[in-house]
Amino acid sequence: MKKKVLMVLLAATLSVSMIAGCGSKGDNNTDTTKTESKQDSDQEAADKVAKLIDDIYVQERTDTTDEDCKAAKEAWDKLTDAQKELVTGEEASPEYFGRDTGDASKDDPRNQDEIGENELLVVSFGTSFNDSRAEDIKGIEDALAEAYPDWSVRRAFTAQIIINHVQARDDEVIDNMQQALDRAVANGVKNLVVQPTHLMHGAEYDEMVEAIDAYKDKFESVAIAEPMLGEVGDDATVINDDKAAVAQAITDEAVKEAGYDSMEAAAEDGTAFVFMGHGTSHTAKVSYSQMQTQMEQLGYDQTPHCTRHTCISMLTEAHADQTMIKKIVGHSGAMTLTERVYTHLDIETLVEAINKI
Repeated sequence: MKKKVLMVLLAATLSVSMIAGCGSKGDNNTDTTKTESKQDSDQEAADKVAKLIDDIYVQERTDTTDEDCKAAKEAWDKLTDAQKELVTGEEASPEYFGRDTGDASKDDPRNQDEIGENELLVVSFGTSFNDSRAEDIKGIEDALAEAYPDWSVRRAFTAQIIINHVQARDDEVIDNMQQALDRAVANGVKNLVVQPTHLMHGAEYDEMVEAIDAYKDKFESVAIAEPMLGEVGDDATVINDDKAAVAQAITDEAVKEAGYDSMEAAAEDGTAFVFMGHGTSHTAKVSYSQMQTQMEQLGYDQTPHCTRHTCISMLTEAHADQTMIKKIVGHSGAMTLTERVYTHLDIETLVEAINKI
């Protein structure tokens, strides 16, 4: 009898254990499903924002641009911190809205009406970094407004992508060229002066001129100022007063920032200055060579070409491979067919060679 009772108790205990075990496994499966579902939901929300960001990361303005910028920011603000880290698209990343771009309240978009008959339109490529925009672009606009009090100073950016960035991130609306010109016409402007902040006669400047040409019959007079470096010229030997002024200004500022009294003092101390440009495939790229000519005429012999010579010498002394040296300094003309076409060196290899000097 005792044996039978013991067997029953053991059987009951085993049954309970099995039931409990099954229940525990079911709970784990449920938890895993819930976790996976949460991850899928988070990624879905992040992907939605990424798509909205990619939609406004474009150079062309459309009828829905204003709504698209607003929708992207509102969707981003609804994400959790964890979801924001999952935002990845063709252009989108967590930094798009997460990056600190400064205080937009310091800026003035200068898109007001009540312009009057005389308008001075300052045209810039633009920047989405608020502190830089307020200090540099707004600084120029403010200086012009002070110098020409009888003219209303307004702003236009040629980069729609930048306009979209500023609008989406900071709710600051800046006119593009067409909007600025339409605003001038609507306000009855008679005399329009356009002052670009562009460096040279590049693609952005050409597009600006083309846009203005379509509106010339809307005003009594239109004048377009030269970019900072003035006329381009036919070859590297052609320089002008604008290039001379820029060359002198940037050199003086560089010497001052480095803590020297003169370029000669910097040279005696073994300090060289390298002035870098963005670069362009436009025919205006000759402006860089012209600036080198201008530097030489001002007596500054440490030109970009000399810098290349120094780099070659230092790489040679560091026993860098000759093909690598040619690739680094851009001497494709000195390469053999094998070096130019059949030798493939990745950027890491070239950087490793540079780090030897």
